Amino acid sequence: MMEGIRPTLRKSGLAFVLLVSTGCSRAPSFDIVGSFFPAWLMCVLTGLLLTLAARWLFLRLGIVLAVPVLTYPSLAALFTLALWLAFFL
Repeated sequence: MMEGIRPTLRKSGLAFVLLVSTGCSRAPSFDIVGSFFPAWLMCVLTGLLLTLAARWLFLRLGIVLAVPVLTYPSLAALFTLALWLAFFL
């Protein structure tokens, strides 16, 4: 019974090492006026701007949100992660 466990353990160990080593690549960054900013920071700022635009649109259309305390942070996270997925993954 122990003979079947070792190949499985070896394969899972190899998969773990490959997954962990994928983070060793170069981080995406933007050069803005000679200073490098990480890409996630640009995604967060753009996500916040899109959330502000969505808030303005909701107010303009007269849409009343039930729980704005949860809605706006969720929209910011949605926009931020969608931008990251669209441009960097």
